[in-house]
This record gives sequence, C-alpha cells and structure tokens, in this order.
Amino acid sequence: MLVSHDWLAALAGIIARRNLGAPFVFHFHSTEQGRNPAGSPTIKDIELLSATVADRIVTVSYAMRDELVSLGYPGQKIRVIHNGVDEKKYDATRFSARQIEAFREKIGVGSSPMIFFIGRLTRVKGIDSLVWAMPRIIQEIPDAKLVILGKGEMDQMLTGLVRDLHLVENVILHFKMVDEAERLMYYAACDIAVFPSKYEPFGIVCTEAQSMGKPVVVGATGTSGFREQVIPTGNEISGFHINPYDPMDIAKYVVKILKDPDLAATMGKNGRSRVLRNFTWDIASEKTIGVYQELFDGRK
Repeated sequence: MLVSHDWLAALAGIIARRNLGAPFVFHFHSTEQGRNPAGSPTIKDIELLSATVADRIVTVSYAMRDELVSLGYPGQKIRVIHNGVDEKKYDATRFSARQIEAFREKIGVGSSPMIFFIGRLTRVKGIDSLVWAMPRIIQEIPDAKLVILGKGEMDQMLTGLVRDLHLVENVILHFKMVDEAERLMYYAACDIAVFPSKYEPFGIVCTEAQSMGKPVVVGATGTSGFREQVIPTGNEISGFHINPYDPMDIAKYVVKILKDPDLAATMGKNGRSRVLRNFTWDIASEKTIGVYQELFDGRK
C-alpha cells in the first residue's frame, strides 16, 4: 500500500505506483486552488495528476469532496474521513478550577469573559474579522477579552489594528508557538472559541475546542468542514455558524453565547458528545483502514 498526503509527497506516490504497481491512496487536506486561487500552477497540476493516478482519494470533509469534484477530480474515487482528536487528552475535566484560575491570571484574563482564537495568523483564517468584531462585542460586554494565539504574516497588521481600534485593554496577542500541554490550558481557560475561517476543509481547532467542552462560533461559507462539525440549532446545538467576512455577524453570536451561560453550557456539553460520537482518532483510524481494505479486497 502506498500513501501520500497532499502535494508535497505526491510525486513519490506517483513514481512508486508506476514502478511497483501497489495500490496508491492520495490524502487531500486542502487544495492549492482553495488555499490561494492565484497560487502555483505547478502545484495544481501535481495535485490533479496525483488524483488521476491514485486508486483512492481520501479527504477530510464532504465540503472538501465537493470542492474536489467541482475542480474536475474523479468523484467515484473519493472517500471522506473526518479528522479526529485524542478525546482523553482534550478533556477539560482533567484541569482543576484552581489550575484554570491561575492560568487565566498568568495570561492577563483574570475573571473576564475569555474569547479564544488559535491558528495561523493569515487572512484565510479570518482573524482580522474577529478583531473588527471586538468593538461591537465590548459595547455589550465591556470586560470581554480576546486572546489570540498563533504566528503568521499578519502579526504586525493585527498589532496595528488592535492599537487603532483602541482595543489594547481587550485583546491579548500571544504571537508564539506553544506545546500541547500549554495549548490545552488555553482551551480549558476560555469561555468560547471563535474560528471565523474563510476557507477551512476541516478545522482541527474546532474539534479540539468542542472536545474540551467549549461553545464555538465558526465560519461557514465556501469550503467549510466546520459546518459538518458544529450543529447550530436544535437539541444538539454545539455552536453557531457565521459569515466570516462580516464582523457584525461574528459579534452577534459571540455576545449571544457570552450573555447566556446556560446556552454556553449546553453547547459545550453537546460539542463534547459530538466529538465522542464522530471525531476521535479511533473512529478516523477504523475508517481509514476500511478504505485500505477496500482496495486490497478489490485486487483479490
């Protein structure tokens, strides 16, 4: 069995497939077209060639499958397997109230409502829209604090935007990479996680936040695996879908959750349950083995 993930390992998979004749599975986590429509024609060609040569294509969401089909990829080869998390590790009950309180003090949040974003600081993640939403949020909740954790090409722009919007007291910028233990503490400490991505084939940060029992607000336009993770209505509600290009839409739903502790608790509980049913690594592994087995059985 030959397996490659995205274009970086694609040529090795193609060459091995042609030389060895073994089954080849190509895993798509995103496309160059989706990441950057004006991006590299070479990478786009490699991706399409890999999908043509591959015996199966595995991707991370139905939204991503639809994008691939729209780009001319062979739909009959595509199988959807959602990513997962370690639900035992990403469990907020592992942390005591004292630990969480101490961490909140350490990062400058204290007893204020904490809105959390983690991810690459790039425009596709919508972090600028979230910062633009903060003036409206603090009109309703003056002591709300947004904690941004990550690195990227928008560091300087975000610093300037926070200054120009007079948000220095309400936005905490942590431009750094952290280990998993510290990342878990950020999730455990927050009251709500917000990920207004404009393109997100899956979005593991949302899965992590839900596994930690946190309500989420997520971008839901275009290719969005968030739509498959987050239930926005009904008895199983776990968060809200928003237009990531509209700061007012983001603010509306963040405020709605922060002003309703019962709703936030229900969303967090439902999100955790949804992860346990659908988004663990055990589930993802079992489905992946099933795709590989399907190929082996078809060659007997």
